[in-house]
Amino acid sequence: MKIMKHWKAITILLVISAILTVSCGAPQKDTAHVDNSQASSFTKNGSASSRIQDFSNFAQTHDTFTTTLTKKRNDNSAIPAPPEELFDLVHYPSKVGDLAAYISSDPQDGQKHPIIIWIVGGWGNRIDDFPWVYPNWDNDQTGSAFWQAGLLAMYPSFRGGNGNPGHFEALFGEVDDVISAYEYAASLPYVDPERIYLGGHSTGGTRALLASEYADKFRAVFCFGAVDEIKYHNNSQFTFDTKNENEHIMRSPIYWLDNIKTPTFLVEGSEGNSENLKRMLLASQNENIHGFIIEGADHFTVLAPLTRLFAQKILADTDEEFNISVTQEELDEAMKQDPPIPVPVMTSRRIEELGLTFSCPYLWEIAPDEDDDTLLIACSRYEEDNPWDMSVLYISSYTSEDSSYLQGLNSYLSVEGFETREITINGYAAIDASNMLQNDDGENFYQRYVGLQNDSLFVDFTFLVHESFLDEADALFQTVIDSISFDESE
Repeated sequence: MKIMKHWKAITILLVISAILTVSCGAPQKDTAHVDNSQASSFTKNGSASSRIQDFSNFAQTHDTFTTTLTKKRNDNSAIPAPPEELFDLVHYPSKVGDLAAYISSDPQDGQKHPIIIWIVGGWGNRIDDFPWVYPNWDNDQTGSAFWQAGLLAMYPSFRGGNGNPGHFEALFGEVDDVISAYEYAASLPYVDPERIYLGGHSTGGTRALLASEYADKFRAVFCFGAVDEIKYHNNSQFTFDTKNENEHIMRSPIYWLDNIKTPTFLVEGSEGNSENLKRMLLASQNENIHGFIIEGADHFTVLAPLTRLFAQKILADTDEEFNISVTQEELDEAMKQDPPIPVPVMTSRRIEELGLTFSCPYLWEIAPDEDDDTLLIACSRYEEDNPWDMSVLYISSYTSEDSSYLQGLNSYLSVEGFETREITINGYAAIDASNMLQNDDGENFYQRYVGLQNDSLFVDFTFLVHESFLDEADALFQTVIDSISFDESE
């Protein structure tokens, strides 16, 4: 009897390569020394006679400034359909035309809810399926902690991205787009317009900070890894006239900090862009700015623990007046928490010929196997080093009139070294078995096999994952198993 073509599955898994995804680039190391004496000597005046001199009104200066783009960049990346009933794909009006965004679906409870607009890092102006990819604890740029906690969330794309009108403006016109995203969110009947928050990381954090300097519309703003001057960003992505100093000033938050009227939280790891944060804290005494440096953390490791903390702070911010406060001690303590075991966004799949329905991760693609013995293979379209992307599911089916088939299968698996037990799944008799397989290199792979019976129909669900992901993957497998159901007999 063939339980599964497990060596083929192992071959699939051995494609694994440890990939460190850094969507916004490695933070540049700035070795400039900063001390308190620089606070008084900081100046916004330059030698160029044409240089912007008045920094008292960023919104007015921004609106009257005309940027010169020397590179006309955009992209036509397709937008993946979002998980149904979790997010809607919408288009929000902006100064350059309608721009795409993901936004939480209407909870349909007649209530108005808080929402956070989250801007991811990197220079791209597009959206894709990043909100529901695996939230790596050491580098979680997804912003998913907010909607996982029960908040509404909006992920806007910007001009030039996803086939949107306009071109990449590298932190200039994108500020207008953030404000347009706010206006759209505020217009929705299920959004509380008084509790719209803004957050972002790296380039996204810089965009969020500029938006806070531009307008006081947001309830609060959370900026992770923002830079003080655009020169600390990747200048290969600049699309503007870099010979014009004013172009740099209009994109550099440090010149406009005194404009901030909204509570704005700046966070960075000591091993990240912390020198940028130190300079901003020295440059302004604005009481609306709250800066925190997390010792021992870097540009990315602050995200997972602290977005979860801020999500809870937002949920508790229910008074008429803003009531979020944060201390260094709270942040440091949050950094010590253990990573949770994340369960992915699930979606329902159906095999019509079997009358079978089950749920699996939204990111898993399902396709027929080339081998007639196996009906379907399900696995992630990504190959990141995590249990969601490294797990493989095989589904096969067969018929038998032998009423004792499951008992015979149970005995067979025990002889083959599986740990087995008889269970029921939504009222159907089943067996649940697991063992470890070893490849030629001595690596171990965890295999879990679930076979269940519906009259004379037998269906096998066989899961495989590297042993290093066993705990997280088994929780995922159990979620799939618990969802299995058949059409009711007529």
